[in-house]
Amino acid sequence: MSAEVEPRGTIALEHRGRTEIADRVLAKIAGRALAEDEDAGGAARRVLGVPLGRDSLESTPWVTAKVDGDLAMLRMRISVAYPAPVREVTRRLRELVRTRVGELTGLDVREVDIDVARLLPAERSGRRVR
Repeated sequence: MSAEVEPRGTIALEHRGRTEIADRVLAKIAGRALAEDEDAGGAARRVLGVPLGRDSLESTPWVTAKVDGDLAMLRMRISVAYPAPVREVTRRLRELVRTRVGELTGLDVREVDIDVARLLPAERSGRRVR
């Protein structure tokens, strides 16, 4: 079966290939986007609510992702610098992640669930709260 060729020598859209993005790649992109915000950081993995490491503003956030066609769904566990307003930080992070993932992958991010595992004092990490 030969592909139909359009006038300028390009292959018709319906005959082009498709790029698929793995869930773990999407999770990495979202984690990097979260790292751009100075009021948010990583949270240790937990088993039955018990952390298996340290929560830190400098560590990478825990992120899981699911790609379904052109839709992306993300879930992340973070720590927030205290006394930053948690509601404002999570709103800002949702918008940042939606924008970054959309720009880099072309996926429509429909769901961004954020669990705040811990509030960490900003001065302990050497960061300043605005």
